Amino acid sequence: MAPDTPAPPSSVAYASKQGRGVLLASVLGSGMAFLDGTAVNVALPAIGRELGAGLSGLQWAVDAYLLTLGAWVLTGGALGDAWGQRRVFLVGLVAFAATSVLCGLAPGVWTLALFRAAQGVGAALLVPASLALLRTSFAEADRQRAVSAWAGLSGVTTAVGPLLGGWLVDAGSWRLVFFLNVPVGALAVWVALRHVPNDAPTGDAHRLDFAGAVTAALGLGGVIYALIEGPAHGWNAPAILAAVGGTALLVAFVFVEARGRHPMLPLGLFRSHTFSGANLTTLAVYFALGGAIFLVVLALQQQLGYSALAAGAALLPITLLMLALSPMVGRLANRIGARPLMTVGPVLAGIGLALLTLMRQGGSYVSTVLPGVVVLGLGLAITVGPLTAVVLGAVEDRYAGIASGVNNAVARIAGLLAVALLPLLGGLSGSTGADFLEGTRRALWVSAGLCFVGAVCAFLTIPREAGRAKKQGPTPAPPSRGQHRRGMPPREQHA
Repeated sequence: MAPDTPAPPSSVAYASKQGRGVLLASVLGSGMAFLDGTAVNVALPAIGRELGAGLSGLQWAVDAYLLTLGAWVLTGGALGDAWGQRRVFLVGLVAFAATSVLCGLAPGVWTLALFRAAQGVGAALLVPASLALLRTSFAEADRQRAVSAWAGLSGVTTAVGPLLGGWLVDAGSWRLVFFLNVPVGALAVWVALRHVPNDAPTGDAHRLDFAGAVTAALGLGGVIYALIEGPAHGWNAPAILAAVGGTALLVAFVFVEARGRHPMLPLGLFRSHTFSGANLTTLAVYFALGGAIFLVVLALQQQLGYSALAAGAALLPITLLMLALSPMVGRLANRIGARPLMTVGPVLAGIGLALLTLMRQGGSYVSTVLPGVVVLGLGLAITVGPLTAVVLGAVEDRYAGIASGVNNAVARIAGLLAVALLPLLGGLSGSTGADFLEGTRRALWVSAGLCFVGAVCAFLTIPREAGRAKKQGPTPAPPSRGQHRRGMPPREQHA
């Protein structure tokens, strides 16, 4: 076979030229979305200054993206099955790059929020398909190696995001953060067309749960609108109507998922105490993290005088610790199980967030910011890997993809709610100067408390053996007919 001749799906060798091309396309696609998310946080103060946006406007610049991404990411994964992963990946790349241009050209904060929502839809197609490409392209023997390489390289893009975003803001404009996605997206499209084999659809487009996606997006949108606009402009009729309507739609979403023939969120998965507990831990920890990082980046630049580049560099130890310690944590989890790590990790993360309350005007980075950042990074490094493994291990292998998607959506929605709700809990509406810094400290204490709640959830719901490598023993006899328990996707029936 000639080097440039596409191999059939699921037969690409990792060490081949085509294998390197598939991995590059996947990393460029997912990395573009990860880099954009971290870089935009650093650019928020510059966006606020140029567009005349207050805190509520900046909240929308973040939450509009997280809203559509969180609500549509499961549907995006299902579309990849129904239409082919390569096709959906390419559509997602083009949509993400095109909407990035619109974000970079936005004349005001509300148009920026609108274009960010459209960008989130592109990311909902792009992110699940970028990882699914590895499953549909590589030979089975090479898939784990490809996924490990993807995780490491994607982590690098996440680490580079704040630094690159800060440099672009300081050297030119916040708009360059969005325009950067155009050449990266174009390169990813070229590599994908050249190297990624065309896979056949494995699902049915008629089984897509659009009703669930629409009710989730509109319901979350109504609640978020009320949480952001109510404190900013008063609890007037639109805010109250949005709160009531959004809540009603979220209730309708639960009914749609419970009664639908092909729900995007199979509620039966939550019969597993392990799966439910792991997702509750995810909700608490990622709520604390998403809201805290949003406010800390603003405080570093607006109250403590950091440049955009310095603010991005200030949080870099978090990502570096996660990259460096993840392999060691994985080996430790195999020996002692996930529960001790998922209990200790959130506690350390909470202590790190509490230490960040030491931030003050005139304080040095080493004494007032770095200790909290290091302890927070250590806590997250101990938590994230075992948490992901427990989520996947709590369900049968055939549900692994949807379990991962549900956990990803929970993490995104946690960040969405945090950016809307945490400033309200910290009393930050309309605050400036020293008052904003004091409100940020209050919000950080709330975040620290939520991390402790996540630790308690993990300790009470995660089985002692979860995540621990099973010792090899004699192969058990197959169960007799009738020993299977129907309606139990979780693995807990074997515990």
